[in-house]
Amino acid sequence: MAGHRLVVWYNTRCPVCDAGIDWQRNKLVAAVRAGQISFKDINEEPDALASYGVSVDDVRRRLHATDETGRLIVGADVAVATWRITPGEGWLAALFGNRLILPITRFAYDRFADLLFAWNKWKGHW
Repeated sequence: MAGHRLVVWYNTRCPVCDAGIDWQRNKLVAAVRAGQISFKDINEEPDALASYGVSVDDVRRRLHATDETGRLIVGADVAVATWRITPGEGWLAALFGNRLILPITRFAYDRFADLLFAWNKWKGHW
């Protein structure tokens, strides 16, 4: 996917989020070096997505990303977009991102994200 540019925003203070992104980034070393994807900590640039109406807590609750056109992508759709460019994970994008399953994927992701957000607040991971 030459020219593809995905900027993924996440919360490094969440141990689950940080570990998951670190694991994914390790699979995407070549893509990161080529500038196809980057991972950014919302805590370092809290106003980065303000022009989209996105707060720090929004990103702490769900992954957010922008694509090469500047379009905002949220939640499960970020995971699907990341899988699409991850070697060996295109099948995950095809399975969980197809038009029939995507609504279920989004629902499951959102419920998990809500629980994780509440846990992070309770544990003080801010």
